[in-house]
Amino acid sequence: MKSDRYIVRNMGGTAIMYNDYEEFEMNDFDDDIRQREELIEEIKKIDTSEDWNSIYPQINALRKRWRRIPNMESAYEEKLVEEFESYLDAFYAKRKEGYRNNQTLKEELIQRAEQLKESTQFNDATNEMNELMEQWKAIGTAGKDTDDALWEKFNAARQTFFDRKHQYWEDLHEKFHNAKEIKENLIEQAAALADSYDWQKTGEAFHSLMDQWKAAGSAGREHEDRLWEEFNEHRQKFYSNRNAFYEKLHEEQYKKYEEKQKLVEQAKEVAEKAEYTKENTNFMKNLSNEWKAIGSCGKKREDEIWKEFRSIMDEYFEGLRNWNEQRHAQWRQRMTDARNRKQQLLLDQQRYIKRMQDEIVGLIGERAIEEMEDRIEEKKEFIKQLEEEIADIDKTLAE
Repeated sequence: MKSDRYIVRNMGGTAIMYNDYEEFEMNDFDDDIRQREELIEEIKKIDTSEDWNSIYPQINALRKRWRRIPNMESAYEEKLVEEFESYLDAFYAKRKEGYRNNQTLKEELIQRAEQLKESTQFNDATNEMNELMEQWKAIGTAGKDTDDALWEKFNAARQTFFDRKHQYWEDLHEKFHNAKEIKENLIEQAAALADSYDWQKTGEAFHSLMDQWKAAGSAGREHEDRLWEEFNEHRQKFYSNRNAFYEKLHEEQYKKYEEKQKLVEQAKEVAEKAEYTKENTNFMKNLSNEWKAIGSCGKKREDEIWKEFRSIMDEYFEGLRNWNEQRHAQWRQRMTDARNRKQQLLLDQQRYIKRMQDEIVGLIGERAIEEMEDRIEEKKEFIKQLEEEIADIDKTLAE
């Protein structure tokens, strides 16, 4: 049986291999050296500044080719091995450094994910979380064990956020459903009020419905626009009817305002004359009746023009009162003067009677005495008449 152990000697660049039976094979040692030197040149050309993931396949392929070259255990070959492995070591050192950098980058992403996981700005936070995931994928490995640990932290933060987001949307959908039911009920109430002509009461009711609508919140993009259109349609129907009513009312009120302005001018014309005749007084009283018959011209205008009209009427009737008081005072003075004259006449008659009574004593003759007595009786009758007239005047003045 032949032995597989060989003895190798280097003879002028050609390796001669002897086995135990003095048999030998010729191996092209120079070709092996050339291959190793070529591999070293190739590995030198690899740019270490490139990403490890892009250069690793090249390095791995060179290493596999290196291993397929037989090792003749020569000193020069050992030197080439050391040189080749130094490049491998540099690459692996770079990989280790890349692992550390990747770890740092991923830890920064984890820190940001931890900040985002409690965010309530779900749309913005979702976009950023997705961006963090893309960055995570682009960073590359930090070593299997480290990657697994980092991923667990990163994914836990992401999962917390998306669980919260999912719960938020579930709660939101429930709110949407509740808001939809509330708003459908409000639409029914609005429909029942749309044709009402009780403007104030119904207006307050619609105001309350609007407050409830706002308080109900959104029913979701799917239903909100449709619900609002239905609700607002009933509101606008009522408000359109009300606006049309008040527009017509305002037109009527303005016409009444113009009519009342004419009454003001007429009253002013009479008042300025200060002629307090029966005809003028009746005319002013009729203006007041006409004023009432016209009706209101709207609160604001009514208050203003009524104040002006009332002022003119007060001016006239105050003048009338003063004029009447003056006339009454003049009448009382005339009555008093008349009473005084009658009273004086009465006193004069009494004196005449006294004088006549004194004269009757000296009269001779029955006929002369009878004539004097008749004259005295006439005076007494006249005094009685004066007393009655004075009493009537006193009674009239006392009333």
